[in-house]
Amino acid sequence: MGTTQPTALVTGASAGIGATFARRLARDGYRLILVARRRDRLEELARELGGAEVLAADLTRNDELKLVEERILAEPNLELVVNNAGFCVAGRFYKLPVEANVRMHQLHVMATMRLAHAALRAMTARGKGGLINVSSVAGFGQTPGSVSYCATKAWMNSFTEGLYLELRSAGSAVKVQALCPGFTYSEFH
Repeated sequence: MGTTQPTALVTGASAGIGATFARRLARDGYRLILVARRRDRLEELARELGGAEVLAADLTRNDELKLVEERILAEPNLELVVNNAGFCVAGRFYKLPVEANVRMHQLHVMATMRLAHAALRAMTARGKGGLINVSSVAGFGQTPGSVSYCATKAWMNSFTEGLYLELRSAGSAVKVQALCPGFTYSEFH
């Protein structure tokens, strides 16, 4: 017999804001699907929380991103997706390897868009749910040494606001928001 317990999927759950979201959602009674690159850390967090589904995936890789999209679409009780996975490539844009910037754009823009699409397809069909895109106050301006990071977070803010307006105009009960924290200490990618 299936559970009716609400389910939340959190990306970037192995540390920082994502792990904090997971701990709070577990306390609030959600069944969790934890997504991050480092399986060992996800399994450690799942044990700490008394159990959670672990899905190790690098969201900058299309094949692994597709697995997370499919998992979202297959979850009948999905009520919340937290797009939290992210990292910053610090330094002068023109001096950094372009590949590092491409990976950051793939994660902040393409993975956010694709996971939001999967989540909203499922949630709008059921008429309930929520999506949180973890952005940054960096999305409201520019800082030398963080040009691409600020740009991807500005995109995320604009994208989330557009989704909010679109859902509201459709009369949907599904909620979306961008969380824009200030500087937080996290691990380097």
